[in-house]
Amino acid sequence: QVQLVESGGGLVQPGGSLRLSCAASGFTFSSYAMSWVRQPPGKGLEWVSDINSGGDTTYYADSVKGRFTISRDNAKNTLYLQMNSLKPEDTAVYYCAKDRQAAFLGRYDYWGQGTPVTVSS
Repeated sequence: QVQLVESGGGLVQPGGSLRLSCAASGFTFSSYAMSWVRQPPGKGLEWVSDINSGGDTTYYADSVKGRFTISRDNAKNTLYLQMNSLKPEDTAVYYCAKDRQAAFLGRYDYWGQGTPVTVSS
């Protein structure tokens, strides 16, 4: 069965960096676009970034553009989110999500459990 397991979250100071990982299994990882979506405490879901199946096309929300980098290693069935210059407003539970096709669509059929990121002094 499809599984998405996020890891790498934690507490970091403003301006710091963190790298999130999402281990995927149960499907042909290299055939699907993947996204990172976050949910700040008490707020709704916010799309963060997307990467196509081949890893050569990426998209970012304006709020994270220039600070975050999405990548994937299809040989390892793993999705990454490198987060630099973190701000308190980046505090959220971060989820990886499987898109329903190879290119970005923004409609997800599977989600991970999430990994919490707290940016605070």
